[in-house]
Amino acid sequence: MGLKSRVLIIGGTGYLGKRLVKASLEQGHETYVLQRPEIGLDIEKIQMLLSFKKQGARLVVGSFNDHRSLVEALKQVDVVICAISGVHFRTHQILLQLKLVEAIKEAGNIKRFLPSEFGTDPARMADAIEPGRETFDEKMVVRKAIEDARIPFTYVSANCFAGYFVGGLCQFGTILPSRDSVVLFGDGNQKSIFVDEDDIAAYTIKTIDDPRTLNKTLYIRPPANILSQRQVVEIWEKLLGKVLQKSSLSEKQFLDSLKEKDYVVQAGMSHFYHFFYEGCLANFEIGDDAEEACRLYPDIKYTTVEDYLKQYL
Repeated sequence: MGLKSRVLIIGGTGYLGKRLVKASLEQGHETYVLQRPEIGLDIEKIQMLLSFKKQGARLVVGSFNDHRSLVEALKQVDVVICAISGVHFRTHQILLQLKLVEAIKEAGNIKRFLPSEFGTDPARMADAIEPGRETFDEKMVVRKAIEDARIPFTYVSANCFAGYFVGGLCQFGTILPSRDSVVLFGDGNQKSIFVDEDDIAAYTIKTIDDPRTLNKTLYIRPPANILSQRQVVEIWEKLLGKVLQKSSLSEKQFLDSLKEKDYVVQAGMSHFYHFFYEGCLANFEIGDDAEEACRLYPDIKYTTVEDYLKQYL
């Protein structure tokens, strides 16, 4: 077996980033974490970075506002994974990666770049409604820059993060499962795909030395977790030993309520619309330009929705 790649993780103190650092170390990679000066006096992030160092990661200082520092950081590694958040709508953080593309071009040594994707495949969201479409459009701008620069890549589509969706029984604005009632989107029967965040990280790190995922999209689709909202609720009811009171929100009611919200809430709700009224995550077959993670890496024992929900009992 060949030598494992040296990995730089950007956004390592974030929700998914900290899991990527852990998975990279566990899988035996020489792991670097970008320490951005912008972290300022955020003591929790500083302490997290120091904990990574204790676990064997190397901290390297660099900033999106300092091109030279990015280039120097990149020259120390083979693979770059960016996990900066795209959920803060209107901040255009995703587009910061254009600076990273320029630094990768200059460094000239990066054999694989995994940009900040991890959710819905933006290439399939050209018809997404506003304002949630902004995130998908910005990710496609980054993709175009990567491909125009001929940078080797892997795009990871991990669908619905379990913490945000399974915990709240797929309801918007809640992350803990109710023990009394639930609101279904329409009939609640559109299929979505739910993935534990630690599993997302494990699958992602697996790809970086795998020629099968080079210049392709990796879809993470655990077979047992391709479920409708109603099925998620039924699993929770079985664990709870009681039936929840159910009501339904029609598509029209949902869209009408969306208009009353502020921009950020509208953006988040519009994603829920595509997931749970249109079934956009599970209504297509994976093509030749993509791979499915569970098929490629059967050695990873993924967390089922049922096992994920047990922690809330």
